[in-house]
Amino acid sequence: MVAARRHQQQRRWGLPVLLVVYLSYVGLGAGVLQALERPAEVRAAQHLLQQHWELLANHTCLRGPALRRLVEGIVQAYKSGITLQGNTTSLGRWDFRGSFFFSISAITTIGYGNLSPNTVAGRIFCILFALFGIPLNLVLLNEIGQLMLLGVQHFAHRIEEVFHWQKKASLLIKTVALVTGLLLFLLLPPLLFSDKEGWSYEEGFYYSFITLSTIGFGDYVIGMNPDRTYPGWYKNVISLWILFGMAWLALVIKLCINFLESSSDFCQCNKSTEMAEDLMDGNKNSATGLHNVEICNDKDTKRKGPDESHNYTAPTEAL
Repeated sequence: MVAARRHQQQRRWGLPVLLVVYLSYVGLGAGVLQALERPAEVRAAQHLLQQHWELLANHTCLRGPALRRLVEGIVQAYKSGITLQGNTTSLGRWDFRGSFFFSISAITTIGYGNLSPNTVAGRIFCILFALFGIPLNLVLLNEIGQLMLLGVQHFAHRIEEVFHWQKKASLLIKTVALVTGLLLFLLLPPLLFSDKEGWSYEEGFYYSFITLSTIGFGDYVIGMNPDRTYPGWYKNVISLWILFGMAWLALVIKLCINFLESSSDFCQCNKSTEMAEDLMDGNKNSATGLHNVEICNDKDTKRKGPDESHNYTAPTEAL
């Protein structure tokens, strides 16, 4: 009982420690981003202000408030997907292909932020659409991820049968799946974006990860340049890429989560083992120490009677 209470106290301390690590990590990111991006922001603001005063000085007929209203109108129109092209305006963000891509970005929770409904009816529909669409999208991503995982496990099993490998086959297939996913979802798509959007490879890679991780800053979005002509299949292919890429990246993130959790469990298991050894060295009841070890391995260990052995069930491996 004493060992179990100590174990519970250790788990209570786990959340505060994790919270401190989390806040420290976010704080580190904030400091680095401030150091990298703040000077560029200041330069851009100074350049904009200089252009503002030069325009007013060279065109005395313009007035400050009128110019500000014009700029605000241009910015608002651009957010709505309308841009000036000579004496006309460009439309197309809310045609069927644009609306379809917006629907994908909504239910996948990417939310680029560069486009949003402006009408009350559109906003209400967007709420209802996302309310049922987000669970549907999660179910679909789960099925796609399971299909990918089953495919990898099937290939690993076939290689084990043909070459009589065991652990090597599983490691080889997982490595191949990881490299293939990197190529299909992160390394090759930037080449397509460079051709269709005119972005650099670094910008395309940045957009790929920001999209598939559902961060969706909105600074880079496909199919939004009015000076370019996009093929009809472009946004549809990118929508499929988003679905399968999100499922693949979710498996990779799950690997990272399992690694962090297993590291945490390993530390707790070591503490529990040391506690059990201390209790046994002190000529106390050894069953207490064994019970404490079983708490650490509660998921894989099943207690039985004194005449029965313990059976261990290996956890299901995930890609």
